[in-house]
Amino acid sequence: MSGGSLRPASRGRTDRRRGPGRRAFASAAAALGALAAAASTAQHSTAFDVESGERAYASACANCHGPDGDLIAGIDFGRGLYRRASSDDEIVGIILNGIPNTPMPPNPGMSEAQALAIVAYLRAMARSSASAELDGDAARGRALVEGKGECLTCHRIGRRGSRAGPSLTRIGTARRAEELKRSLLDPAAEVLPENRSYRVVTREGEAITGRLMNHDTFTVQIITSDEKLRSFRKANLAEHAFAETAMPSYRDTLTAQEIADIVSYLVTLRGEERQ
Repeated sequence: MSGGSLRPASRGRTDRRRGPGRRAFASAAAALGALAAAASTAQHSTAFDVESGERAYASACANCHGPDGDLIAGIDFGRGLYRRASSDDEIVGIILNGIPNTPMPPNPGMSEAQALAIVAYLRAMARSSASAELDGDAARGRALVEGKGECLTCHRIGRRGSRAGPSLTRIGTARRAEELKRSLLDPAAEVLPENRSYRVVTREGEAITGRLMNHDTFTVQIITSDEKLRSFRKANLAEHAFAETAMPSYRDTLTAQEIADIVSYLVTLRGEERQ
């Protein structure tokens, strides 16, 4: 009986001695699993993750890094170029904690999930850039904008061009290269609220279309293709409604290389006055 009673006690002491080690091992395994899950989240992200990351990037990062992630020397997110980080975990750490003694601040109000979504967006941005068919030339693009493309008949760059369409003076700070390309090929796919067209028909039968500047319950103001600001009382109109964008598609009028050249020029437009 005494021998039988000792064995269970011995086992119990052995289990207690091994318990902390096992718990430490389990904790370490859990931590490694969490890190692996974090990396996996960015590497195997969904379209929702990328879309969420794009919004977070625009809010927290684009002001300094630019919409294409290439405003800071030595860093180009669109090409997957980073100064201090290579893995997803390292990028997440920089987003959350910043880099001491540099302009890169910490983001204490951001969650790890949001940072991972930004990484997913940055990876998607680099994949999109890598899949681009052609490299553009900004100098050729400027010549096309001012010449064959006839862009300045509607748009303004610095002091040149028309105010009928939205200004392109700072377009490189607001739109990514892929978005600009899409606007050239399929302009109706995405129209920003401030760039919508509006059509009115007066009681006398005159039809007028222009870029919507403002409207409320009683009035509507548009700027026409000849740069005239027109204001109408809705009660005096036979018809009034939003219209299809006046921006033409260049899909059939410009070559793929010319589109690439124009995009390369537009992304350089960041507010400088150009003569």
